[in-house]
Amino acid sequence: MKLLFYRYGSICEPDIIAGFQELGLEVSELTEEISNKSVSPQECIHLISNFLLEHPMDFVFTVNFYPSISEVCNIFHIPYLCWIVDSPVMELYTASVQNPWNRIFLFDRCIYQEISPLNPGCVFYLPLATNVTQKDSLILSKSQRQLDAFRADVSFIGSLYTEKCAYDRLSKDVSPYLTGYLNGLMEAQLKVYGYYFVEEILPDSIVDEFVDHFQYFYSLPGKNFLTNRTTLAQLYIGTKITVIERDRLMHRLSEHFPITIYTGSDTSAYPKLINKGLAKSQTEMPLIFHESDINLNITAKSIRSGLPLRVWDILGSGGFCLTNYQADLPELLQIGEHLDIYSSFDELEEKIHYYLEHPDIRKEIAQNGYDIVKSQHTYPIRLEQMLSLAYHQ
Repeated sequence: MKLLFYRYGSICEPDIIAGFQELGLEVSELTEEISNKSVSPQECIHLISNFLLEHPMDFVFTVNFYPSISEVCNIFHIPYLCWIVDSPVMELYTASVQNPWNRIFLFDRCIYQEISPLNPGCVFYLPLATNVTQKDSLILSKSQRQLDAFRADVSFIGSLYTEKCAYDRLSKDVSPYLTGYLNGLMEAQLKVYGYYFVEEILPDSIVDEFVDHFQYFYSLPGKNFLTNRTTLAQLYIGTKITVIERDRLMHRLSEHFPITIYTGSDTSAYPKLINKGLAKSQTEMPLIFHESDINLNITAKSIRSGLPLRVWDILGSGGFCLTNYQADLPELLQIGEHLDIYSSFDELEEKIHYYLEHPDIRKEIAQNGYDIVKSQHTYPIRLEQMLSLAYHQ
């Protein structure tokens, strides 16, 4: 089979390409958007159409959903396969999601349950994966001295979202009731892991007042299924809760443990954090995961039930993962055997203490996690499942 992979620079693209090639597929790439982030939908349509006219393909593939590519594939009658790896992906609410040539794969079961009724039989649940082979090769190529450069007791890789929290653009002249309601709602959600209830309980009056006092509230052009309630809950409130959670955790944990963070966010408010800047995804992250006693995963709240890529990459690097609870987790991995979870700040602090003091147990869990992803959750395995669902329903 031949596929066209339209790329934009997602960190998982090289691993997915390697996975397709391992399955024997011939991969062609369009990479203009990697270097030019201002490629318009019209330019994207032009690129895809011209390529398909000259090079017949069995299907087109992207990471995340491109409405413009979906429309092109619908015209050419070529399957469009896409794997959603981020959340929220607002393009999933465009009318293009209903095109019959779509084969959309979602890593979050809650989002799958929401989107699949829009195009029954063309939307599927598919968890993410990892490239164990690449990580093994990288780690084995390093000397002990090189590995020691990434040594840490507790590590966290990721943004604190403080620099990209659109919620903070809310006008200051809103009513005290709106501010109080939203603050109370976010405090309640911060105490609950495994269930994101914000969208369900937002009153229309709260949504309307927020929109009225927010400059340039996000909207989609043309026909779509996106509501202001969904946008507020996922794009604005979800990010703000993530900011609050990560801020509080970094303050609290850095007072009790040596926390190493790899981020481009400003960490001047946390003087005890050890900030080593941004980490390179292909050449440094696996070494960090492998050499850290504990790797923290703090899932963004916009990911409602699924496991983010970070969890799979930690386990695929042979690292020990301590993550917040997510509802999809128990059907994919065994808690306490392949990784461990926390459901409160207090529990997280207790478990960091415990695992730093019990290295044998920690290492056994890390090995179990590595073994399970190597045997059941690699890209070739997952992509084979994808193709089976796409072509043999």
